Amino acid sequence: MVKSLKASHLLILALTVLAIAVPIDGMAQTVRVQRDKQKEKQLRSMEVGPWDFAPDWYYYFLHRKYSGAKAVWQWHGLESGYHVEFHEDKSNVKRINPTRVASEEVQRMKVSEVEEERKKLEELCREDLANQADRMIDASYPIYKDEFNRMQDVISQGLLYCMEKSHGELSKIIDELTRRNDIVCSNVAYIRKTGVGYELSNAKRQAAYEDAKTEMKAVFDQTVKLISITEYFYK
Repeated sequence: MVKSLKASHLLILALTVLAIAVPIDGMAQTVRVQRDKQKEKQLRSMEVGPWDFAPDWYYYFLHRKYSGAKAVWQWHGLESGYHVEFHEDKSNVKRINPTRVASEEVQRMKVSEVEEERKKLEELCREDLANQADRMIDASYPIYKDEFNRMQDVISQGLLYCMEKSHGELSKIIDELTRRNDIVCSNVAYIRKTGVGYELSNAKRQAAYEDAKTEMKAVFDQTVKLISITEYFYK
């Protein structure tokens, strides 16, 4: 009796396990990935895929303006007949992708313009730094230094000679030449100044030195003439 009860319990347990297992197995077998080819074609058409829709005759009759559908005759032996073709250029809608491509191209153009402006600014900055360095260094004075010193030696010694030789009788002329020479020397000293407040390009410094050279040469020539006159009249 006990054995028969145990056997019945085992049978019930086995049937229960079988009843639970069968639906799970059945459900596992019915799980499949569903692909909607119609939606897939539509999405591909709007993005980067070929311009194609399905079902073709459905789009031809109901969505011809949207899809650009066109019925064309095609020879395929016994299967010859009208087939539907889709033309993007006949559609009244546009892809999403060309808009993206256009926006990307605009973005690239903006980046290119910004890069070009950056290069121009860098070039201007380099040029400005070079100009600042040029204004901070007097590279022109060495060209005129020796000639200025030579003329100043003649002017200072010559005027002193004339003053002593004439016993002061030529003092008015000597004072006038001395005044003019002091102005020229002051101008040269000012041109030579560098640093903040005295920013002058070497090209402009050289032009200023040329003007000072001309003025100094005029004083030099008149001093030489005065020396000749002094030697002639005050022996």
